[in-house]
Amino acid sequence: MRSLNRQKQWVSFFTSIAFIFRHVRLLGWSALLIAATGLFTWFGYFEAIRFVDGLTGHFFQTAPAAVGILGWLSVKGWVILKYLFLMITRIAAFYLAFLTAYCLTTPGYVFLSGTAEHIYLGRKDRQQTRLSPVTLLVDLWEGIKIGIVGLLVTVIALVVNFIPVVGQALVFLIYVFYSALMFIDYPASNKRWSLGQKMDWVRVNPGRSFRLGIFPALISLIPLINVLFMAVLFPLFTVHTTLNFIAVQNGQVPDRSS
Repeated sequence: MRSLNRQKQWVSFFTSIAFIFRHVRLLGWSALLIAATGLFTWFGYFEAIRFVDGLTGHFFQTAPAAVGILGWLSVKGWVILKYLFLMITRIAAFYLAFLTAYCLTTPGYVFLSGTAEHIYLGRKDRQQTRLSPVTLLVDLWEGIKIGIVGLLVTVIALVVNFIPVVGQALVFLIYVFYSALMFIDYPASNKRWSLGQKMDWVRVNPGRSFRLGIFPALISLIPLINVLFMAVLFPLFTVHTTLNFIAVQNGQVPDRSS
């Protein structure tokens, strides 16, 4: 039986990394989730692009006739519109594909979180980490709800961004706490918490939520490659959040010195 250290209330990021690499089961499951997230994102991206191009492809296949000044302006406008369309649709398709992949892999991350909790607390019983059709559907629905919250957060952030002076700082804080909520969803879902309970946890634990959400939020600011980084680091953030969630809920964490 492990003794418990009631003084230690924060599990560091490096402790979480070491914890994953010490357990082959967590490492293997993390690699599987990274691959699944990448596969779903890749498939969703190309299917979305094919669908959009099928609807608008004819318009951008043939440039308008360049007759006179107006014709020349029409061609230039058509070229600008074409490249803007390509850029916006590709970026939007990529982010939507990743959001879909996140929702689809939610049951896997909930399972990873539950497994990490059982290993960390030294439990022999695996009851709460078993997958079943019912738990898969419940976890999938919880992931969809968090995804919907993410879309609402994006809309709110766009509005808040126009507030003079403090707008950008407020937007960053919004994304920090949403990132914390996104990862708290996994260990909380193992306890069958409602979305309201998860949001209350973030509200009641603002300091810890800020520390859990700031690194994912900073990564999200990196253009283009942010989704790739998030996909690779998602399992690590999940385990890191789970261990700190345990510390709060139990009021203590296992002391590794004994």
